[in-house]
Amino acid sequence: MQASQKHGNYDRSNRVHNQPLPELGSYCWAPTQSLDHHLCSNDFSGGTDRLCTVESSTKTGGYPANISPSTGSFSPNGSPVSQPDSESYPSDAHHSPDNTYSSPVSGSCLTDDTNDLKHKIRELETAMLGSDIEIFESHDITIHGEPNQVSETEKWKEVMEIISRGDLKGVLIACAKAVANNDQLTAEWLISELRPMVSVSGEPMQRLGAYMLEGLVARLSSSGSSIYKALRCREPTGNELLSYMHLLYEVCPYFKFGYMSANGAIAEAMKDEDIIHIVDFQIAQGSQWVTLIQALAARPGGPPRIRITGIDDCISAHARGGGLTMVGQRLSRLAQSCNVPFEFHAAPISGSEVEIQHLGVRPGEALAVNFAFVLHHMPDESVGTQNHRDRLLRLIKSLSPKVVTLVEQESNTNTAPFVPRFAETLDYYMAIFESIDVTLAREHKERINVEQHCLAREIVNIIACEGAERVERHELLGKWRSRFLMAGFTPYPLSSYVNATIKSLLENYCEKYRLEERDGALYLGWMNRDLVASCAWR
Repeated sequence: MQASQKHGNYDRSNRVHNQPLPELGSYCWAPTQSLDHHLCSNDFSGGTDRLCTVESSTKTGGYPANISPSTGSFSPNGSPVSQPDSESYPSDAHHSPDNTYSSPVSGSCLTDDTNDLKHKIRELETAMLGSDIEIFESHDITIHGEPNQVSETEKWKEVMEIISRGDLKGVLIACAKAVANNDQLTAEWLISELRPMVSVSGEPMQRLGAYMLEGLVARLSSSGSSIYKALRCREPTGNELLSYMHLLYEVCPYFKFGYMSANGAIAEAMKDEDIIHIVDFQIAQGSQWVTLIQALAARPGGPPRIRITGIDDCISAHARGGGLTMVGQRLSRLAQSCNVPFEFHAAPISGSEVEIQHLGVRPGEALAVNFAFVLHHMPDESVGTQNHRDRLLRLIKSLSPKVVTLVEQESNTNTAPFVPRFAETLDYYMAIFESIDVTLAREHKERINVEQHCLAREIVNIIACEGAERVERHELLGKWRSRFLMAGFTPYPLSSYVNATIKSLLENYCEKYRLEERDGALYLGWMNRDLVASCAWR
């Protein structure tokens, strides 16, 4: 999902809802768009599903040659493969084409002591050939329980059993643990086992596993520090990208749910106001405001004056099919057709850089602020000294808004350690991929494009990157609630009318979707997994 946003260009271009606007008649959203850096666009002619991914921009020293850090890709059958690295190494005794590991012994270590010679030869054999048993016995990769609760041999047997029964989820988590432990040999071996188990055209778990594996390979090869420099693939054209997002928007109700709940809260708060100013912290194509403008146009007593401030940097113009000026023109045409007095204010700046002077707030306006799928892109105290999440909330509170809307993915990937974060990502996106599988036929020719362009980059970012490079930092609503309360906000309950409207919307989708109201917030989920939370504040 919503599936990135930005410290590097990703922060600025990765919005969970860049929607196409066919003259504003319909709209869509995708969980993230890293528009300047993303997995390569595919050519799926002839039924081939290929995915080009990481092209490393850094040398990696003595990384094992058969997991080349610069050539992670997908084979024609959809399985990740690694191809020979084109880099050439200096011709020396410790790093030759035939010796990818630094040898502990050289010609000068020969001795007349026979036992010592045998010992050295054994060391060399171990370094060159290794032993699967020794690899697993020397590292903690237990899947269940705490470290040291079972013997190293039992841990190895447990991993082998997981592999033998084809437990893709178990092998992915085992590999994530090896990567977390900087255990390249174990991770390399598990990656080789995972390759034939995943496919971008298979079952939901196989498809998700392909992108999770890609994230592990990217993390192992570059530690996430240069992943966006490495993702250098051809971007789709604006129309192609919009079609993927539109399709995802239509087949999944999560995004409609988010916009509908936010618009309902704004309409309720502004029902008696004559001059309304809406600040959208990442407006994308402005499609969220189509239905709201139409609803306000039909208000008894005549429509209010509406001004919208659209925040979005120029990097995202690719996804919009044009700059903020074009967005303003489209919304203006719509408002004119509805006889709604309208004004658009463009703020071409990254959301995390916004200050009061960028918002153009005027006296006498009723202010509404919209944070739809965007706050999780803002760095907080876990990233650096500048906590933009809390800073922005305090800034907005100082403007005394009538209502502030928050829509976010209900996932915990911000400060969680790597392995729990990996498991959370696996669980969260499994629900997304399952829901797509129900509503979009497996053989649908554009399904791979939808998952690749709208979800895969987000997944890879969560797994492969750290620090400022990791911009997909979701938090659970409980944490967002604490941030809003600390900034001085109080909850603004959503109206029962809005809740009923959203329930009617879900009737058009699979019965496995569910809507639940808890503690003044709405949660939309798939089966037993919450996926999107929506709430309002004042």
